[in-house]
Order: sequence, then structure tokens, then C-alpha cells
Amino acid sequence: MKILKLLAFLILLVLIAGAIYFGAKDGSYDIQDSRTIAAPPAMVYNTINEYKTWEDSGPWKKEDPKMIFEYPEQTSGVGGSYSWKADTSMGGAMQTTAVEENKSIEQDLTLFTPGGERNPKTYWTFEPTAEGTKVVWGMRGEHTLIDKIFYTFNGFDFEGQMHEMNNNGFDGLETYLKSEMNKYEVSTPIIGDYGGGYYVYITSSTTAANMQPTMAQNYGTLIGFTAQNQIAMTGMPFTIYETFAANGGVIMSNALPVKNRVTVTGETNILCDYQKPTKAVLTVLKGNYEHLGEAWEAARQYITDNGLETSDQKPFEIYTNDPGNYPNPADWTTEIYIPIKE
Repeated sequence: MKILKLLAFLILLVLIAGAIYFGAKDGSYDIQDSRTIAAPPAMVYNTINEYKTWEDSGPWKKEDPKMIFEYPEQTSGVGGSYSWKADTSMGGAMQTTAVEENKSIEQDLTLFTPGGERNPKTYWTFEPTAEGTKVVWGMRGEHTLIDKIFYTFNGFDFEGQMHEMNNNGFDGLETYLKSEMNKYEVSTPIIGDYGGGYYVYITSSTTAANMQPTMAQNYGTLIGFTAQNQIAMTGMPFTIYETFAANGGVIMSNALPVKNRVTVTGETNILCDYQKPTKAVLTVLKGNYEHLGEAWEAARQYITDNGLETSDQKPFEIYTNDPGNYPNPADWTTEIYIPIKE
């Protein structure tokens, strides 16, 4: 009997010593990973800020495809939240506690583990780069005594598991954003009317590969000119295609519509002209400009199929919204006009 009491006492001492030992171990953690994603900061921020995108972009569902997601009325911004239930992995919930638009997000994470509820903090930062956005995803918290004992005796690599989860999450985020940015649609061509008007413009000879930087430079010059001379635009920027060369080269006029004829003086490559009203085949592209070729082909095919004849007026395209206000290229819209004879 004395031996049993002694054994019990020794076991108690071991437990107390173990509790003191593990309790004294630092249980705090702050684990983060980063990745540069080929998407603008606003789009990455908006995706993370809206929890309804996490079902497709987040790492949780990869662990359990049958996971059930639940959404309250508010799913974005401070106070936004969502939760999930799972059979083969941990359930949980998340709520946003702080945001700085396009720069950072902080969230409270709740995980329902076999050892009880855990409440780490997660955080995101978004930094623009030449390649897109550098995204940092981190999680900080404090291990419980039970967790520290469990990890020690089971050899569980908590930090390694978190890095793996983050990287899986980045993979899902990249796939989701790429899919969203690649969405586009080309409208069925119709015959429409264009009202015409005055415009200031710069004409350039360039190649297909250099069109975008050339256009950006020309529009920057034109916008600076109209601002300096207090000339108001009466519509959205457009491009007139003067000549298409067989070798892929193009001569184009990048233009801004204005109310009246503008007299341009001094040494400048800016000119002013008047575009006549015209009847034209109109096709609309909603999506990245890289799909413009398909939209142009649809318009030309419509002309052929309907026995229409193009006029001497040059074809043009109007950029009906500003990409600076629409971070997702799938939201950009371009109207293509090919003037035809009446």
C-alpha cells in the first residue's frame, strides 16, 4: 500500500514538474509567408476582404471538399465574417477586425480543435510591385499548455503545417485571381450610329508588341495638354486605326474627344480634327484588352456574313471605362466601331 502511495506521489511530482516545464516554454508564435501575385493590389485586397471568395480561393476546402460554408449578412469590411463546418478537418470561423484599403487586413480566427477552441490572429499586407502585388499572410497567437505537450510528444510540426497551409492558400488565391481576370465576353455585333465630334490626337507608328506602352505615353501627353489648357473632355478616350500593315505594324491615332475645335500652337505632335457621324458595325468587348483581336474578328465576320461594305472612314475603338477605377481587367469595356456605307 505504501508502494502504491509512493508511486502515486512520484507520478504527481512528474506531472507537476512536466506542467511547470511545458508551462515555462514560450508558446507564442508569429508565422508568415509571402508571395508575389500577378494581379493589382486592389483586386487582391478585394478578394481577401470578401469572405464569399474564400470558398473558392481559401485553403480550407482542399482538406475537406464536403465542407459547408455559412455566411451572415455582412461578409466584407470591418465586422464581416463567415464560418465553416467540416467532417474530416477542423471547423472554424473568421471575422475582420481592421482594414486599410488596398494595403492591409487583420482578422480574428477561431478554430474548433479536438483540444478545444483556439483563437489566433491573422493579418495580410499588400504591396505593389512591377510584377503585381507582394502579399504577406501571417498568423500569430499563443499555444496552450495542452498544445505544447501534444506537439512535443507527437512530433507535430505546427510551424511547418502553417507554412504548408499558407502556400496552399496562395496557390488557390493565384488560381482564383487568374480565372477572374481572364473572364471576358464579346457581344453580338449590331449596326449602330456614332455621333462624331472634335478630338485632339497624337498619331504614332508602332508594332503590336509596343502598342500598349505607346498608347499610355500618348494618352499621358494628351491628358496633360487638356489639363494645362483647361480643355474639358466630352467623352472617353478612343483610338483610330489609320493603317494595318501586313508585318503586324500599325499606324494609330490616340484621341480625346473635345467640344470645340482646338487651336494647337508651338512645337507639339498634338493635332485637332473632326470625326464625322457615321453608321457602323458595333461590337463590345468586356474584358482584358488582350481579347480585342477576337472582338475585331467578330465584327469583320458580321460584315462579311451580312454583305455589308465598309466606308472610307477609319475604324476605331472607344475605351468606355477607366482601368484605374476597375482593378479587375474582366470589368474593362471597349466599343469597336467599323464604319460602313449606308
